[in-house]
Amino acid sequence: MCNNFNKKFLDEAAKAIQNNDYDSIDDHEYFMNEAVKTAIQGMNNNEGGPFGCVIVKDGKIIGKGNNKVTSSNDPTAHAEVIAIREACKNLNSFQLDDCIIYTSCEPCPMCLGAIYWARPKKVYFGSNKKDAANIGFDDAFIYKELPLPYEQRSIPFEQINRDNALKAFKLWDEKEDKTEY
Repeated sequence: MCNNFNKKFLDEAAKAIQNNDYDSIDDHEYFMNEAVKTAIQGMNNNEGGPFGCVIVKDGKIIGKGNNKVTSSNDPTAHAEVIAIREACKNLNSFQLDDCIIYTSCEPCPMCLGAIYWARPKKVYFGSNKKDAANIGFDDAFIYKELPLPYEQRSIPFEQINRDNALKAFKLWDEKEDKTEY
C-alpha cells in the first residue's frame, strides 16, 4: 500500500515522463558525462582532440560525436558537427527541434554557427574557451578576424563576379517548390 508521499512522488514521476520533462540535474550530469566519455574515447583512439558531444531528444541520445579532425583529415570534423549530422540523420530533419546539446567544451566559432543553424532548444557545455586555449585550442584569432575588412584578414578575402553569383539567389527567390530553412 502506498503512503501519501510515495503516491505523490509516483504521480509526479508519471507526469514528468508523460510530458517528456527530462530536465533534472541528474539527467544533465548523465548526458554531460556521456559527452566527456565520448571525448576521452575518441582521444584515446587517436581520432582527434579532446572534444565530445551528445544530442538528446525526449531523454534519449540521438546523436553522438567526438573530434575526428586528424584521423579524417577534415578540419570540420568537430564533435558538435559530427553529432549534429548524426542527430539530423536519425530525425530525418535538418533541424534539431526540441533537442538539447551537451558538449564537453564551449563550442568554437564554426560549431557555434552549426548549432545556430540546427536550432536546438538549449546547449550545455563543460569546459570553456579559456580552458581550451590553455591546452592549445585557441579560437581567439577567429573572433579577431571577423570585424576586419576583407583585405586586412590573415587570409585575404576578395569579392569577384557578384552579378553572376547573384543568379543563384535570384533563382532561389523565384523557386516555388523550395524547402525553406
